Amino acid sequence: MASMNDHPGEQAAQEPIKLLAIRETALSLDEVFRAVGDDASGGTALFVGTVRNHDGGADVDALGYSCHPSAEAEMRRVAEKVVAEYPVRALAAVHRVGDLRVGDLAVVVAVSCPHRGEAFEACRKLIDDLKHEVPIWKHQTFSDGTEEWVGAC
Repeated sequence: MASMNDHPGEQAAQEPIKLLAIRETALSLDEVFRAVGDDASGGTALFVGTVRNHDGGADVDALGYSCHPSAEAEMRRVAEKVVAEYPVRALAAVHRVGDLRVGDLAVVVAVSCPHRGEAFEACRKLIDDLKHEVPIWKHQTFSDGTEEWVGAC
C-alpha cells in the first residue's frame, strides 16, 4: 500500500524557488503571494516586515537599508537550505534597500507546502535565516539625532 507521501503533491517541487530579489522600489504582497501559488499546496505562510516608528525605546525618524553585492546569492543559499529541509512547493522572498518610511514594506517572504504546519515552519526558518545570514544592513536615525547601524537586516 502506498503512503500519503508517495503522491507528487506531498513532495518538494522540482523548481520551488519562484522569486528572489533585492529591490530599490516598493514591494508587492500580491506579487509574492501570486509567486507561491501552487495547486498541490494546502498551506501558504506569508511574513511581512514593515518599518516601525520606534526601536529600543526611541522614536525612528528615518531608516535605510543597504546590502553587500553578494546579498542575492546569499538569499538564494538560504532559500535552498529551506527547500532542502521542508517539502516546499513554492518559495518567494523580496527585500527592499534604500530609504524607507514608517509603514513601508521592508521584506516579504512566502512559502507554500502541502500542509499548514510545514508552511509555517518553513516560512519562519526562511525569514529568520535571511535576517541572520544575508548581508543587508539597516541604518536608523532617531528623533534625538542619534543613529544606529544594525547588521544583517
